[in-house]
Amino acid sequence: MSVKRVGILTAGGLAPCLSTAIGRLIERYTEVAPEIEIVCYTSGYKGLLLGDKIVVDADMRANAAVLYEHGGSPIGNSRVKLTNVADCEKRGLVQVGQNPLEVAANQLVKDQVDVLHTIGGDDTNTTAADLAAYLAENDYQLIVVGLPKTIDNDVFPIKQSLGAFTAAEEGAEYFENVVSEHNANPRMLIVHEVMGRSCGWLTAYTAKVYRERLAKRNFLPALGLSKERLDVHGIYVPEMAVDIKAEAARLSKIMDEQDNVNIFISEGAGLEEIIAEMEAAGEEVPRDAFGHAKLDAVNPGKWFGSQFAKLLNAEKVLIQKSGYYARAAASNNEDLALIKECADKAVEAALAGIGGVVGHDEDQNDELRAIEFPRIAGGKPFNIDEAWFDEVLAGIGQTKGTKVEVAH
Repeated sequence: MSVKRVGILTAGGLAPCLSTAIGRLIERYTEVAPEIEIVCYTSGYKGLLLGDKIVVDADMRANAAVLYEHGGSPIGNSRVKLTNVADCEKRGLVQVGQNPLEVAANQLVKDQVDVLHTIGGDDTNTTAADLAAYLAENDYQLIVVGLPKTIDNDVFPIKQSLGAFTAAEEGAEYFENVVSEHNANPRMLIVHEVMGRSCGWLTAYTAKVYRERLAKRNFLPALGLSKERLDVHGIYVPEMAVDIKAEAARLSKIMDEQDNVNIFISEGAGLEEIIAEMEAAGEEVPRDAFGHAKLDAVNPGKWFGSQFAKLLNAEKVLIQKSGYYARAAASNNEDLALIKECADKAVEAALAGIGGVVGHDEDQNDELRAIEFPRIAGGKPFNIDEAWFDEVLAGIGQTKGTKVEVAH
């Protein structure tokens, strides 16, 4: 197909890939088709609905690599679901009676955009799928090519989402400082809450990276500086059942011996049980435009902390969340290589007129390709039977819980 102008937008929560992906898309188009104009819609789908955009000029193209050095998204994000008409009306993004999909499509036509690149997670790309389907049904000559951004690493059927490797490394680095609080008080319980609504990959991988870094450090046990006190003592993810009483018995021995316990939990661990308790108590559970419970309000870290604190006879509980620290980082080298590979394939697909979300397709021998939108879905669970996870659990003396099915 003939491509004269492309649009780029980022949406949803942040991840350590957005700035880099924008930069690489701009670079790649400049390398292979410099005549193609590029516009960036500000604040995600909100900007698309309102027609707010930045036209990428020659100076921006020449300096696009600067974006590799930064986290966040320079063009801004928002959480907007184009099929949630009531929410779009309430926020003033469309007029009463308008169809947000039609408004978005008409804006793209008005802006003469031939290809729209969406960089986001499952919500962003399922919204992109809704838009792509609407465009096709209404004979709009435009294609959508997405890139999979989510630190949760939970998009079907994509092997590795962009930004997740960096988020794990940053979460490990974050905890290296937090864990030093263990000797600020006797019988200290430190709860490290890691992002991951329905997938425990990030929690587990952050613990893995942290322990690998810990193994390279020097210690002085005779003076109280021991590896055992700085180690991870428990890992809890949504896909694995937790017997709190049994775990408390195991962790109590560690508390008695080391005078502290450090646990890693996914923010979605125990979520259904916590929500049920809140609703039974007559509390309202706040939800976003996509119907997801707002995790800051539910606060799983606090819930787990209170449960274990009583059973471990902890004198002090410290609950720390690494999510915002980790997700706003610049891409590390591992992610940078993956992002460049995927962005280049996204440009290739766009120029060939192939829509979809670019990633390594687990259902097709991990081939890097534009995966069909109907096959994209969020909520892919972490496989707790991964060999590396078995090694991590064995290393901390934790018995693997039974596998549980996580609702998508």
